Amino acid sequence: MVTRKSLGYAYVNFQNPHDAETALENFNFDEIHGRPIRIMWSQRDPSLRKSGVGNIFIKNLAKDIEQKELYDTFIAFGPILSCKIATDENSKSKGHGFVHYETEEGANTAIDSVNDMIIKGKKVYVGRFIPKSQRNSGNTPQKFTNCYVKNFGDELDTAKLEALFGQYGEITSAKVMSDINDKSKGFGFVCFKETECAEVAVKQLNGHKLADKTVYVARAQKKEERKEELRQRFEKQRIERTSRYAQGVNLYVKNLDDTLDDSKLRDAFKDFGNITSAKVMTDSNSRSKGFGFVCFSSPEQATKAVTEMNGKIVGTKPLYVALAQRKEDRKSHLATQYLQRITQYRGPALQSSNLSQLVAPQTAPTPMHPYYVQQQLPNQRYFTQTPFMQGARGAALMPQTRWPQQANFAMQARQMTPNMQLGQYQAAAAASATQNMGNLQQQQQQQ
Repeated sequence: MVTRKSLGYAYVNFQNPHDAETALENFNFDEIHGRPIRIMWSQRDPSLRKSGVGNIFIKNLAKDIEQKELYDTFIAFGPILSCKIATDENSKSKGHGFVHYETEEGANTAIDSVNDMIIKGKKVYVGRFIPKSQRNSGNTPQKFTNCYVKNFGDELDTAKLEALFGQYGEITSAKVMSDINDKSKGFGFVCFKETECAEVAVKQLNGHKLADKTVYVARAQKKEERKEELRQRFEKQRIERTSRYAQGVNLYVKNLDDTLDDSKLRDAFKDFGNITSAKVMTDSNSRSKGFGFVCFSSPEQATKAVTEMNGKIVGTKPLYVALAQRKEDRKSHLATQYLQRITQYRGPALQSSNLSQLVAPQTAPTPMHPYYVQQQLPNQRYFTQTPFMQGARGAALMPQTRWPQQANFAMQARQMTPNMQLGQYQAAAAASATQNMGNLQQQQQQQ
């Protein structure tokens, strides 16, 4: 996104190099709108800047030291390309800075001459600048003064935290973090003056019992550093889990008795080899879910455990033991089993048929007519009198009529041919009903 806001730097080209040198000497570190500017020769080739050659790092500077004073201190050891003191968003010094020399010899001379020198009452550290990507390489322990403390609940406030850590050295600051209601969040920070004091405090107080809680103390980390460490840890765990599944040393155990915990599960499988981990999965209430995992150090031990323990009763239930599978592999295996069962149930005809044979053939659609056409009805089932019903006993079983007209209509209906179709039967019945109605009207007129 283009905001057209200033990036905080600019370029000025002179026709005469002498004029450029004059501007560099007279205007460097002058203030513009309350902020000191830095002027240096433009380096079009970034290789020198990125290589770190001649670049030194200075820390533990007094907060009132300005960039001009830092420049005047280090210019005596060689030509300087850039000099900078790191500041916050309020243009206040962070207590450290950088000086980039034209040559490596000037940087080495400055390190030898100024390191551990007292400047404005503070001993400064001067060393070679190390890019962030190359820091903490190897097993060299980091030097630190700031400690991170957590898991003490409401037992400590700032004063008690400072008193607890004060026995290990001079403390420059201590703070218990709290919420908007001034209630402790259960963690805080303690900053020592000397790195040795901070290291001793971490060794002595990490794991310290405070009431019913175990205090955790470690070196304070930046957010980016902590995220990177967690990412590396999770990546390592993922690789370990993947290698376990690939080597066939991790077992899945289910149908566990409710009384089994991690130690009892380990005891049940310890006779088959070296167990690296044994875990019973539990819910949020620490109740067993009925399954767990046992990991051996070799595939042979795991195979032997599957053979001996599958179906064995431990506690009150028979165990199910098999090699653990990843979620993706388990889903694929279940899908394959499902397809095999469908093929088995539908018979060999389905096995030999392809997908096109399984799909019903499409028939041509029936053409639409602009008017309604009655479909031909199929042959209807009809009633046929048996010889038994045609006799005297059959007549006795026939329903009796309530008036003579109904008797005449019923007699005419019984006289119809049994083999009549439905349309003929309906026409004859209608004609008979019309005749009966006419006879009824004549009787009424005569009366």
